[in-house]
Order: sequence, then C-alpha cells, then structure tokens
Amino acid sequence: MDPSTSSGVPLRFHGGLAGALAPFVLFLVGVGWLGLSGAPDETGFWPVLLGGLTLGLLLAQDKRGYAEAMLDGMSRKLVMLMVTAWMLAGVFGVLLRDSGLVQSLVWAAQSAGVGSGGYAVAAFLVCALFSTATGTSLGTILVCAPLLYPVGGVLGTDPAFLIGAILAGATFGDNVSPVSDTTIASASTQGADINGVVRSRMRYALPAAFVSIAVFAVLGGGDGTQAGAEPSTDADATGLLMLAVPIMVLFVLMKQRHLIEGLVYGILGAAILGLLLGRFTPADLLSIDRENFVAQGLVLDGMRRAVGVSMFTILLMGLVGGLEAAGIVDRIVAWVQSRSGTPGHAEWWIFGSVTGATLFTTHSTVAILAVGDLAKEVGEGAGIDGYRRSNILDVTVCTYPFLFPVFIPVILAASMTAGVDGMPRVSPWEVGLHNVHSWALLVVIVLAIMTGWGRTAEERMPT
Repeated sequence: MDPSTSSGVPLRFHGGLAGALAPFVLFLVGVGWLGLSGAPDETGFWPVLLGGLTLGLLLAQDKRGYAEAMLDGMSRKLVMLMVTAWMLAGVFGVLLRDSGLVQSLVWAAQSAGVGSGGYAVAAFLVCALFSTATGTSLGTILVCAPLLYPVGGVLGTDPAFLIGAILAGATFGDNVSPVSDTTIASASTQGADINGVVRSRMRYALPAAFVSIAVFAVLGGGDGTQAGAEPSTDADATGLLMLAVPIMVLFVLMKQRHLIEGLVYGILGAAILGLLLGRFTPADLLSIDRENFVAQGLVLDGMRRAVGVSMFTILLMGLVGGLEAAGIVDRIVAWVQSRSGTPGHAEWWIFGSVTGATLFTTHSTVAILAVGDLAKEVGEGAGIDGYRRSNILDVTVCTYPFLFPVFIPVILAASMTAGVDGMPRVSPWEVGLHNVHSWALLVVIVLAIMTGWGRTAEERMPT
C-alpha cells in the first residue's frame, strides 16, 4: 500500500491530522445518524460518502492530488472484483430464487421437522462449512444468503438473527480457512507456517462458534410473528435438483478457481438446469418489451440488485484512497513502533495498531499487510511467538468488518435481505449487531491478551 500521491509526498490538509480525518469522521457520524433515524439501505449512505469526499477535497491543500488519490482508490482491482462479483451474484441469486429452489428447501426443512432456532444454527453451520472450504467470506454471503434467508420466513426464524448467522458463518471461515486471504497474510507476515497457524487459531475460533450456536439456537426462533407456519404445498422435491448448482460452485471455489469464474459457472448452470427442468422459459431470462422500448427479465433484475452495494463500494474506496494518501496508517505504525514493553503491552500495541488500520482502510487483508512488519518487530522484541502474533492480527480483523455498518461485508449481507417475499429487509446496523460470532471473537481475543491465555501454549507449538 503506497500512502503517497503520484509525486511521492503524502497529502497535506488544512487543520493537519484533524483535517485529514475529518472526511472519515463525517462519514461515521452520518452513518450513525442515519442508522439511529431509521437505518436506510446502502443507497442512503451514498450522500454521506459524497459529503465526505467533498469535505476532503475542500480541506486538501493539493486539490488535484486528492482527486487523483480518490480515483486511485475507486479504480483499484479489488473494487472492480467486488463490483463484478456483486453483479454476477445478483443474477445467480435471482435465477435460483425463481427456479423454485427456495420453496423446495422450505418443504424439505418442514418435512425434516427443523425448528426456527434450529434453522438459524443450520444456516450458521452451512455458511461456516462453505467459507472454510472456499476461504471467501464475501463469496459465502453471495452464494448462501439468497438461498438461506428466504426460507426463514416460513420457518419463523428471526430475520436479524438469521442474516446474522449467515454473516457469522462467513466470518468463521474467513478466520480459520487455510486458503483465506487473511490467514495467508497473517501467517506470511509473521513468518509462521499456515498449518500451525490454523491449528493454533482453533482455540479462539471454536469457543466463539460454540457461543454462536447456543445464542442462535435460543434466540434465533424469534417471536413467532414472522412464521407462516403452514407447510409448503407449492414446492416439490424436483426443485431440490437445483441444489446441484451451488454445490458445483462450491466445488469450483474449493479447487482455488477464481470467484468470478465460479459465479459465471453458477449462472450458466442455473440457467441451463432451470430451463431443462421447466422452472422458467428463455423469455423469463431475457426479453424485449417493444411497446415500452426496454429489455426485461431475470438477468436484468439480478444485475439491478447490485447497484446499491456497488455504488457504496466505489464511493467508500474513494474515501479510503484519500485517507491512504494522507499517510494515516503509516503514522499509526510509526507511533506504535516507538513504544514497546512487556509481552502483554506488545500484544495490546499489535491489537491496537491493526484495529486502527482496519478502521481506516476498511479492508482486513490490507490492514494486516499494513502493520505486519510492525507486529513482527514489536512482537519478536517482546518474545511473542509467530503463531500468537498471527492470531492476534487475524482474529482482530475478523471482528470489526463483520460488525459495523461502514464495512462492505455488513452492507453486502444487508443488501441480500432486500426484495425477499415473506421476510423484511434488515438494516446494516441490525445485521452487525446479530453477528454473534464476531462479537464473541472480539471478547475472546481481548480476554486472551488481558489474561495471557494461550500465549505460553502457542510458544510451545513447533514452528
């Protein structure tokens, strides 16, 4: 990550550090105010982000440099990957929805006697398995949420806890999967082997998972007002054949193929199988309304679902680009590097620095890479094992981005609840609050640093 402008000099702002932080503070305050006032969907955050970008431009001493930094943030490859994935996943989800798979899943769940709280637990476990196998939290949300969330309407599962369970399962795999980008980044920056890191990380992830299962089982059933407790009569077992498509996508991603490739195969598979089974017609997929001069169909419906979260992502990364160009993260790292002490103090510095980097970059892997050298230098100086350093980094970055409504995973999960028959749209605030796994992870890592639990055990593990 290069925090400087094209001239090689960090951006300067009127008001110094306060001026550099002002656009991000405005964004946080605006999102908080909107959330407390009714928590709109992600499109409600667009004007707040635009206001933050405008404020940054006004405060920047080099207006052209800020504009270029903003565009650099928006145009990075990661942004294009996410926008393309949102669009493809929107089409994929709509095809599966209209194929009747959701109704068939309702029928199967009811036939198996799955209760409302039990379904929330099942959703968590399915997403945990998917994310662990594929290493992608965003891919898990994109593939699993359109299938699992609508079923809760009939089973009576609490909507907020259900989407929270889906996000929680996605978090679990992002934290522990050996092919997750955060696992690879945290291990490689600390000079630790991935297999050893994954084994040692279970002491943090499994307690949080057990807490999640217990909470989802007890509270996931809701108050019964959401349930349409009558058994599904419209569904049939034939619709379950469509499950072959997400299973195929899982297999493709497990083979370490690209997320875009997996989603494209998913769209083709859903379209072809849906046509063969008679679940929809070619005209349902795409047709022309000559009278109104417009195209219409499931493909376009799916693509339109991606507009809200895509624009949010582009504007947010523009704001992040301005922060990076100001060298904010570098200032945090330099400040922490000047302080060290006991192992406990060093661990708090590592935790604090990666927390700051996560909040300012809004991206888990980027945050780990930004403070990785710092964590290694400070940790080694205090005698902290590489596994322990890696786990502090990874567990920490698997909390905030999955809890707070200014981060893309939470916004994405909330967007997956839009336009679902029989289920309400859940706000980003509610989604994050109901991700029990990330809250439990945060408590676990804080207690581990506070008490030193696990520090000695990890030092004894072979490197």
